[in-house]
Amino acid sequence: MPRAVHLLLSDKAELVESDTALIHSQSLSLPAPVVIRLHYYVRVPHNLPMPLSRRAILLRDSFTCQYCGVQPGREHLTIDHIMPRSRGGRTDWENTVAACGACNRRKGSRTPEEANMKLLKVPTRPRFWAMALMMVPGNDAWRKYLFANGNGHGHP
Repeated sequence: MPRAVHLLLSDKAELVESDTALIHSQSLSLPAPVVIRLHYYVRVPHNLPMPLSRRAILLRDSFTCQYCGVQPGREHLTIDHIMPRSRGGRTDWENTVAACGACNRRKGSRTPEEANMKLLKVPTRPRFWAMALMMVPGNDAWRKYLFANGNGHGHP
């Protein structure tokens, strides 16, 4: 939000939708921006690296255990290293997946093949924009701007 406020105050963007909350300074009160529109196009590289985090891995894997397919809720999911760290496995997009506690314990410090467990899909580094759209807070005001047909079921 600080970036949006800066763009509004420097007249580089206009307010499209706001929250009911107000942002106060010593001499000014503004509605909290929810959606802004830039006055000119700012090119953003599409291949920006997406930072690796627990939340990002869970989002990429749709909060689903990549071994058994269960969706126990984010607090019950763990991050599993396909090639265990104890055996030189790295913590990167291609070597980490969401796993329920039971599957993570069952696999232990083995590879999925050694544990006779199959991954639902091969983990990959997500494209920046796909993840950025998934990380937008659940604010309904954004839905009509993120999807072409406005109902949240079109293509971004």
